[in-house]
Amino acid sequence: MNNAVYSVLTSPLITEKATLVKEEGNQVVFRVRPDANKHAIRHAVETLFKVKVEKVRTVQYLGKAKRVGKSLGKKSDWKKAYVTLAEGNQIEFFEGV
Repeated sequence: MNNAVYSVLTSPLITEKATLVKEEGNQVVFRVRPDANKHAIRHAVETLFKVKVEKVRTVQYLGKAKRVGKSLGKKSDWKKAYVTLAEGNQIEFFEGV
């Protein structure tokens, strides 16, 4: 299997909004690499989780400016992907909990 598929998805996002979106719209939310495009995200999800993807929406987030004492810094920019799954497909991150 190609290693590029594993590097596209960074982690699933398990938040209140992501859980609500999953229950209402059969969508899963992932944190992805900032240079990943929609085609690469679709291919990675279909390959890794063996599901059919209908649609992928992405959101770019700019890192916040942080300050510790006198020094200024910046958190890194990141990207979020909303993946809509086809009817009958689902991804469970916490099974049997």
